Parts: sequence; structure tokens; C-alpha cells
Amino acid sequence: MSSPRYIISRVADPIFAVFIGLSAAAMRINREEKEKGRSTQQTLETLRRRLGFPKNS
Repeated sequence: MSSPRYIISRVADPIFAVFIGLSAAAMRINREEKEKGRSTQQTLETLRRRLGFPKNS
């Protein structure tokens, strides 16, 4: 039986996977919003509002 293989390390691999997944989701959302004619700034403002963060002054 061989030992498990890790790309980075046992701890860092899951963190890396979550980072890659979140980045892919953000890129897809941004691309779809641009196709609808919205800017990246408008998309971020909508995200902040939906998450309940205060509006920037």
C-alpha cells in the first residue's frame, strides 16, 4: 500500500481546493453579469447589499 500523495501538503490541499472553487465561481458570476451589461463594480455593490454589508460612502 502506497502512502497518500499531496499536491502541497495534507493541510494546504483542501484550503487550495476551496480557494480555486471560490475563484472559479466568482469568475463565472462576473462573466455572466457582464453579459447582462453590468460592470464589475455594480456586481460587487449588489453582492455587498445581499450579504448585508453597509454601503460605501
